Parts: sequence; structure tokens; C-alpha cells
Amino acid sequence: MTFRICVDTVPWRANAATTRDAIASAVGGIGGLVPVIKGNGYGLRNDALASEASLLGSEVIAVGTVFEVADVASTFSGAIVVLEPHDPRDPVAHATWGELDNADYGPRLIRTIASEEGWHSAIETADRLGRPIRVLIEGLTSMHRFGLDESDVARLLSDARVPDAIVLEGLALHLPLTQPPAPRRPASAMLHDTTTGMVEHGTARAREVIAWALLWTALISDRLGAAAPDGAATLWVSHLDDSELTSVRSAVAGIPLRARVGTRLWHGARSTLSASGTVLAVHITDREVGYRQRRAPSGGGIVVVSGGTSHGVALSAPSSVTSVRARVAAAGNGALEATGRSRSPFRLRGEQLWFAEPPHVSVSLLRIPRGVVPPAVGDEVPCVVRYTTTRADAIVWN
Repeated sequence: MTFRICVDTVPWRANAATTRDAIASAVGGIGGLVPVIKGNGYGLRNDALASEASLLGSEVIAVGTVFEVADVASTFSGAIVVLEPHDPRDPVAHATWGELDNADYGPRLIRTIASEEGWHSAIETADRLGRPIRVLIEGLTSMHRFGLDESDVARLLSDARVPDAIVLEGLALHLPLTQPPAPRRPASAMLHDTTTGMVEHGTARAREVIAWALLWTALISDRLGAAAPDGAATLWVSHLDDSELTSVRSAVAGIPLRARVGTRLWHGARSTLSASGTVLAVHITDREVGYRQRRAPSGGGIVVVSGGTSHGVALSAPSSVTSVRARVAAAGNGALEATGRSRSPFRLRGEQLWFAEPPHVSVSLLRIPRGVVPPAVGDEVPCVVRYTTTRADAIVWN
């Protein structure tokens, strides 16, 4: 029972290398790409992507949560940023951090801080371990997910314990995918700087980053001065395109810019990825089938194919419906499901097949209409999937 994802390796790696080089060019060679490896490894598994990051020459990667660190630590030898902020008020994650800090790769970990509780916990950890803790401070952006506002960031940098307990790796800024109508209001208030004048050029996301950058570098100079570690001024940004990175670079020359990239890097050449399930059984019948005993199509049959809910088949997150056409399609699909009919993501000779009933844990029962030649046991049936919610039995690198 094999549900697999196949990778056309040469063009897939070519896209990754092109992405790396484009980002290096946009940031003027000061900073560069930070591969993001999280969740199910974008369908390709975290340990495999960690190896690919090494092939790209990356010195640092980012994972989503503390629970994903162990997936990559043995296959990647550089620094590992955990994107989800560390906060001791999450007791399970906090305990996991305690285990990782004591691991041999503990000194390679960089934690993101977006609360005062997380900040104080990092300093307490430094005292316990007898070594400084590597930290990114996350600034609040128009994303409004995690982050400290400008006054909180200034207060943390004034902490007298910083030079001994904290290795400050920079400022993290996570921007929305959709361009906001304007930078977050408090950031807008910072856009006037006595030495640079008003920042008026670039997209809203770029201006927001520039505003934060001006404040951040001023705070580093004022609060830490000569005690600031190398790289403390670094900006770690998510969801800026190359032109926006170029805008930021022109406004804050000399500051390292690190672009954290996942989807564009790993899924930028979608045609190089394909998923399929193995045909396990074929039944030519018009009798009732499956757990719920639904009648098979008259004159047709049922194909049992590997790929079920455990693989992510037919599972989907709420979609962002923004057009009339998309709303009509969503309403139509909902109406079909209300009558017990649902199209599967499997395709036979280019035609989308219907589920005979909802997918099982490991397999799916598909309806084969009258007149359609069924596949044979052992054949592969292509499946259209959302790779970030797909867990294949095997990843085949061709």
C-alpha cells in the first residue's frame, strides 16, 4: 500500500539554486537565503530538506516549532532558528526547549522571542547552562500574529544582562502574504528619521521593514554600542519579494538581510513534483460497496487505491475565496457533498474520479464509470494534492 511523491530532482534543485541566487543578488550579497523547513517538510520530509539546504550552502535554516528541531539537527550542521516564539507559559514546548538546550546541538539553536516572559526565560536558561543564549527578537508587524511593539523592544535592549546572557542575532519581521494597504500604524509613526528623512518609496511591506530597520539599528547603537555582537543588526524577514528586498537594501545599506523562504524554494517548480497511489484491487460490480454500502456505478466498478486520510488525501484547509467564480465553485462543491457525492483528487487518464465513499485511513475507493477501462493492480494513479498537508509513504527522488 504505497502512496508516493516523486521529485524530478535535477530541475527541482535548479529552481532552489535559482531562488538562492536571486535572493543573494537582491540583498547585495550581505545576508541571503534562510531555507524554511517545517511541518511535513512541504511534503518532502524535514530531514530531506535539511540535506538539500546543506547542498545549497546554507549556514542557517529555520524550522516552525521546537518539536521539529530533532528532525533536522542530525542532517544539518549549521544554526537552526525556531520560528515559533519561545514562551515558558507553554509548558510542553518549554520542557522540550530544556531538553534541546542540553543536547550537543543546543549551542546551534536560535530562539525567537516575542514576549517579556520568553526574554526572561532565555536569560534564566543562560544562567543555568553557564553560556549565553542565541536570540532573535520578533517585532510586531501588520501580520499581527506574534511580535513585540517598538517600546517593548527598546525596553528589552536596555536590559543590563544582555551582554553576558544573550547573543543577539537580529530582528525578525514576519509580513503578510497580501500587501497591506499601509504599514502598521505605529511603524508609520517612525517613518520620519532625522538623518534619513521620510521613507516614502517601496511597497507597504518594504516601508514597514525599513521603518523597523531604522529604529532597530538606532536602538542597537544606543543601548548596546560596542557591546553589540556581530550580526546584531541583522534583519530576518519573511514574505518580501526580490524587488522589496532590493528596496530595503537601498534604504539600509550594510545591514545583513536574511530572507526566510519556504514555498518559493521548495515548491517554486511545481511541475517537478507529482503524487500517486498504487492500485490495490479492482472490482467490476454494481453492487453495494464500502463501509457505508453505497451502490457502485451501473456497468462500471470500483478501484481500491492507496492513499487515504493518513496521507492527507482529500483533506484541505479553509480556502481564501476572493472572486465570484471561486464562490460559485465552492458552493457547487458543497451542494454535491450534501447529496453524498464528492470528486476525488485521483485522476485516471486525465479524468477526475469520484469517491465511492469518503476516503479510509490508508486507502480510497474510487468509482469507475461504464465504458472506462480500469487500471490494473500495481498501476499508479496520479493524485492532485496539497503538498503541505500530504504525508507520503515514500519520497522518490528521480
